[in-house]
Amino acid sequence: MAQPASSFQRRGAGEERLPKQPVDRKAGHPSRNRQSKLQAAIMRIENFKDMYIAELQELVSMEHQLGDALGRMAEIAVHPSLRDALTQHQQETMQQAQRLRGILRRHDADALAHTDQAMEALIEETAKMMKIVGQDDLRDAALIASAQKLEHYEIAAYGSAAALAGQLDLREDQNVLHESLEEEKAADRMLTALAKSEVNQDALAA
Repeated sequence: MAQPASSFQRRGAGEERLPKQPVDRKAGHPSRNRQSKLQAAIMRIENFKDMYIAELQELVSMEHQLGDALGRMAEIAVHPSLRDALTQHQQETMQQAQRLRGILRRHDADALAHTDQAMEALIEETAKMMKIVGQDDLRDAALIASAQKLEHYEIAAYGSAAALAGQLDLREDQNVLHESLEEEKAADRMLTALAKSEVNQDALAA
């Protein structure tokens, strides 16, 4: 299987990098060529429904990118509890992406038509942080801080998409989006609890 596009790899004393590698097509994330062709074919947003669909497509892109990143973050986490939390949320992220693809199929829309560049930027910032943090316990604290930035962005995106679905009276869509929204909030709370009870204390003592 190809390496994910957004991956953190250990290079010695805390140095991480974000390699430019092919994306796993099987996972549903488009290659660069397909991506450019899809984006070239995107129609202008002409109405409220178009805007809603575009938001869902952005969410699919976010989930694909986040799933890749969470897996790599879990690999470099030192605290077992943090590693387990990141792995658990990676699995939730994959399920959330499946839900989004199901919604888009009902609307006969291409799930891969948009790439969320804001998530790309946040993941790049996470990789930069991992490169400059050298101590293991301190790196885990930085991982939590970075993961929560990603979570907060997703919480905002799911909240917006659910609100749009409500305005369109798409109650089934709205319920699905709310389910994912609550999972994101729960993941954020879990990371906060880990930081307060264990990881940040170890980082302070390092």
